[in-house]
Amino acid sequence: MKKKREIDLRIDRLIFPNLAEGLYNEKPIRLKGAIPGQLVRARLGKNKKNYKEAKLIQILERSDLETNEPCPNFEICGGCSYQTLKLETELELKKKSIEDLINGIGVEKNLIVHKNPKPYGYRNKMEYTFGDSVKDGPIVLGLHRRGRYYEIVDTVDCNIVHPDYEIIRTNLMNYFRNSNKMKYRKMSREGFLRHLVIRYALSTGEIMVNLVTTSQDELDEIEFTKLLLDLELEGNIVSILHTVNDDPADAVKSDFTKIIYGRDYIFEKVLGLDFKVSAFSFFQPNVFGIENLYSRVLELCGDIEDLTIFDLYSGTGTISQILAKSAKKVIGVEIVEEAVEAAKENAKLNKIENVEFRANDVLKELENLDSPPQLIVLDPPRSGIHPKALQGILEFKPEKFIYISCNPKSMAGDLNSFFEKGYKLENIEIFDQFTRTYHVETIAMMSRE
Repeated sequence: MKKKREIDLRIDRLIFPNLAEGLYNEKPIRLKGAIPGQLVRARLGKNKKNYKEAKLIQILERSDLETNEPCPNFEICGGCSYQTLKLETELELKKKSIEDLINGIGVEKNLIVHKNPKPYGYRNKMEYTFGDSVKDGPIVLGLHRRGRYYEIVDTVDCNIVHPDYEIIRTNLMNYFRNSNKMKYRKMSREGFLRHLVIRYALSTGEIMVNLVTTSQDELDEIEFTKLLLDLELEGNIVSILHTVNDDPADAVKSDFTKIIYGRDYIFEKVLGLDFKVSAFSFFQPNVFGIENLYSRVLELCGDIEDLTIFDLYSGTGTISQILAKSAKKVIGVEIVEEAVEAAKENAKLNKIENVEFRANDVLKELENLDSPPQLIVLDPPRSGIHPKALQGILEFKPEKFIYISCNPKSMAGDLNSFFEKGYKLENIEIFDQFTRTYHVETIAMMSRE
């Protein structure tokens, strides 16, 4: 059991969000990237309190659960986890791992699972990276190789995006292969080409293409634009941007962004409302799935015609505006000022007047929220709610809480605080927003006993 020793391990179960566990010499071993039933070779790592860490080296035997034909890049691409599973099997594994999670805090509930209404081609945003698949090889534009920082995978036939993504990506990859432009090298910090970001409003067909480079070379904007507009696509390119980013960090940032064609936003529709989505604004990556989720939130809210509702961690105000269509008033609080400005603009676009957005940290804004709400909707970041903020939120003592979470683990950690204040968990539901990955969205509804 020494560190760095390689062992063969049969995987027994999944632990949310992305840990597989098996027993070796009666000691639990946990690693990322495997599924129950597989026999894997793993390299042992650190000792933890109740288990030992390991790193997946090789899959020696497939699981009996793996009966689906994956995309051609599944073995090497780091984008997906469950390509070899049937959709029903994937949902069962996700459900079981979250049941184990909430059982671990003493809650036993029959979880309701909502399928992804569009399990293939559902993503409305992709960030591709320029690099190479082998050292000093030709330019590759795609996703990071699984477990490798420097190698990029040519994601041909990716099945979680619309075919238009692949047309745009492959044409631009070939265009820059035939140019004298250099891909950016992280170690030397030299080169021009960094990222390609495509946003695709699948409800309207509008496409935004954003090329991210350094300032070390120049882009032929006329030729670049013509290439894109000449492509035969199902959707319609309405925005072409060029972002310059000289920050050494491997992330999409903007020193400045220039519009080289069209406008700097696209329109997306959610439950009949219009939303302007800009290059760097956050928006749910699966619009069809989020319509399912928000429709369910409305059902759980019940009759809200005479209610004042707090929407805390409101982001760009999507759920606030959907609630405001039925409620007396909605107050949204969000710390990111750009998101609040986008929320205000979208509310004006949709002619919704009974919603108010405040740019502040939720903890600090609590003392300014004087009118007690009958309902509070929470949609915190992945890390969950700050303990001090959670205690302040609970002091409002509304009749009902609806907690939306992109990380059930952090939500599970918050639930005991609700129980201590006299709330009971009415139900918890899973939404498979991100098929083929381990991510899910959950809703928990709590009412005052």
